[in-house]
Amino acid sequence: MDSSGHAVIEKNMGLLIVLIVLAISFGGLVEIVPLFFQKSTTEPVAGLKPYTALELSGRDIYIREGCYNCHSQMIRPFRAETERYGHYSVAGEFVYDSPFQWGSKRTGPDLARVGGRYSDEWHRVHLINPRDLVPESNMPAYAWLASAPADAAGAPAKMRALRRLGVPYSDADIEGAADAVKGKTELEALIAYLQGLGTALRNVR
Repeated sequence: MDSSGHAVIEKNMGLLIVLIVLAISFGGLVEIVPLFFQKSTTEPVAGLKPYTALELSGRDIYIREGCYNCHSQMIRPFRAETERYGHYSVAGEFVYDSPFQWGSKRTGPDLARVGGRYSDEWHRVHLINPRDLVPESNMPAYAWLASAPADAAGAPAKMRALRRLGVPYSDADIEGAADAVKGKTELEALIAYLQGLGTALRNVR
């Protein structure tokens, strides 16, 4: 395009906006659309299982309390990260997550591979008062979770909604969801969720 054409575009705000939107849309489609057809991004990694009813309840608590504001769940493929946290994250680990909890800020450590790293008792003490285990921690205490009952009644509806999104829950999973959560506290549910994070690739190095 000659200089006169550039001048027309630069002086016509409406045309400039339309061309910018078209350029960004085309670039975005070129990068995003192919991902929908790659098995590495659409199929679960070997050993990955959908969240149990209790883990799903814990995940909702994790989201409700804003844990993602301080903890990411995405290990980048850099040596400094893989040596500290374990195998880098891959897309196939997150096919059952809706929405993703990748996060982008690490006031606290990344939790992508925290599953099985500590005992349930460690998590219980840490959540009730983080400074009992990590004196320099600035994480808030979540002591009330130990007395708050987990939402058993809402568990089947959550699983039915996720099944519509492609999570392979069976009728038996959904029918037994309320009983699986009944009598559990929010603390127990959150610990169950944390203990399952990243376990599908836990032993890969």
